[in-house]
Amino acid sequence: MRLALTAFTARGAALAQALAEKLTGLGNRCMIAVPARLNLAVPTYENLGAWTGERFADCEGILFIGASGIAVRAIAPYVRDKFTDPAVVSVDETGQFAVPLLSGHVGGANDLARTVAAMTGGRAAVSTATDVNGKFAVDQWAREQGFFLDGKEAAKCISAALLSGKPVGLKSDFPIQGELPDGVMEGAAELGFAITLDDAAAPFPMTLRLIPRVLNLGIGCRRGVTAEAIAGAVGEVLCAHRLSSKAVRQVCTIDLKKEEAGLLAFCRQWGLPLRTFTPQELAEISGEFTPSEFVRGVTGVDNVCERAAVRAGGELVVRKQAGGGVTVAVSREPLVISLEGESA
Repeated sequence: MRLALTAFTARGAALAQALAEKLTGLGNRCMIAVPARLNLAVPTYENLGAWTGERFADCEGILFIGASGIAVRAIAPYVRDKFTDPAVVSVDETGQFAVPLLSGHVGGANDLARTVAAMTGGRAAVSTATDVNGKFAVDQWAREQGFFLDGKEAAKCISAALLSGKPVGLKSDFPIQGELPDGVMEGAAELGFAITLDDAAAPFPMTLRLIPRVLNLGIGCRRGVTAEAIAGAVGEVLCAHRLSSKAVRQVCTIDLKKEEAGLLAFCRQWGLPLRTFTPQELAEISGEFTPSEFVRGVTGVDNVCERAAVRAGGELVVRKQAGGGVTVAVSREPLVISLEGESA
């Protein structure tokens, strides 16, 4: 996570620095800033409210070391909803209590508070209803899996239903192992969640869609093709095969295209990493692919998009689709769902 830490006393600043070091060791990216009046050798700010607003825009989590009231007043102007707000945790300057204030499940504040408490030897004061009642929290589970959550109102209703003892349905396009949480059942229901790649799936009257990022886009393109042309081709393919763009985890192609401006721009616009392979790496992939002698003459391998998608992982679910100087193929990586822990 991208984390910002602040404190309001010298003692709190020392704890912030210690926590930042430990959190960085866990793979987080941490930044610290304190009020200028403390006159410490760390970055400073003049106005806490303005600093907090900036961190809402560029960080995934904020740690306030000090009184919770100060943190509450600082974040108040910027709070929107739990699906977009960063995780906010307040920690007293002795580290005795870590209190999730905002976005406990979706943003990860509950887990962040538990992590901080473990580091300080304190306690995480988690107060979300599903946690204190030992109920399955679908929004937190989805965040832990890295799934895209589509349906804010349905997510709230599912939590309310589980808390009140009402059944919640489950429909999964992927195999499920292990037991289901209490209150969750496969089959018909008035309310439920679907684990799917189809962002139009609605197996229940009120459906929360959870979309795993398991698709690899294999793309080939002619020189000079625009990002708009690539986006149009990709969008058509995904729509035609009822595959959500939210399920795409990366774009794959041959290394000859690693500097292709349109392809790089497309990846930036869609927020996707670009992974490239050498002609030899692509040629080593076994299987039946759509051959092209023209492509072989240009790249040294008979097919780029299908081979690149499969080389990235999984099975080919959409074969080469061509148009407008762009070829697109899609592979899907295997996924087994466990609602008791992490998916395999």
